[in-house]
Amino acid sequence: MKLATIQTAGIEGAAIVIEEQVILIQTINEQEKKKWCTDLYELLQTNQLSELVDWYKYEGESKLSHLPSLLVEEAAFAPLYRHPRSIWGVGMNYFDKALELTGKPPEVDPIIFMKPVTSLIGHGEAITLPRQSRQVTAEAELAIIIGESCKDIAEAEAHSVIAGYTTAIDVTAKDIHAKNPRFLQRSKSYDTFFSFGPYFITADEYTDLKQIIVKTVLNGEEAHHNTVANMMYKPSFIVSYFSQIMTLNPGDVIMTGTPGSVVIRDGDFVECQIDGFKALRNPVFDSK
Repeated sequence: MKLATIQTAGIEGAAIVIEEQVILIQTINEQEKKKWCTDLYELLQTNQLSELVDWYKYEGESKLSHLPSLLVEEAAFAPLYRHPRSIWGVGMNYFDKALELTGKPPEVDPIIFMKPVTSLIGHGEAITLPRQSRQVTAEAELAIIIGESCKDIAEAEAHSVIAGYTTAIDVTAKDIHAKNPRFLQRSKSYDTFFSFGPYFITADEYTDLKQIIVKTVLNGEEAHHNTVANMMYKPSFIVSYFSQIMTLNPGDVIMTGTPGSVVIRDGDFVECQIDGFKALRNPVFDSK
């Protein structure tokens, strides 16, 4: 099932996307006498997402085409939600990317970092280049959305706590990080340096993630691509790894690494393209 959050009359609400139609959860509640949360983050917090997925599978999909809807091309997409508890990332997670940057085999443990919630934007919102940096890069990533609270979960069981996946763009002040590796967190934390959405595809849609292709696209031209099969740390390992460090909660977002980054400048458009998802696209604005 594909979900999104769209803006209607100034209000952001969760919706189901089916083919080229977008149907608000609020509309489903009204037409089908349901009481599901109309906020995607709340759907995750209350465990109603699993109920919604079951309804969609066994009866809802056939009903949606008869409900009031918007065309995808007419919908104003917002971030999936604006206040997750945690946003995490994994660095240099593709074999060739790690070799390119370090010239040596990958470390035993992944490089990890966090994003503050103030860095969060959604599809169509501008990435703002900060005055403190003269070289900013952006990179496309597949992101995991956690569906259940978990701690110390085994890799083999990690699939059970993954609600689904989305497209993401991680932005970095590359020149600041280049000054000192200890500045990684600082370089990742500026406002507008994390974008995600517009689609959230539930985990049941995937039996095998290995052939998913992630593309970083700049101004309509593909710059980098790679498949999940070439990740050093697979999504199930990543979830297990983070859960060994901290409790993961519903709605937490974990970026899984990029096939490659691009330098972005004022007036550019950067995209994350993954098959099955609407491309996540953000313009770039120089605040200086």
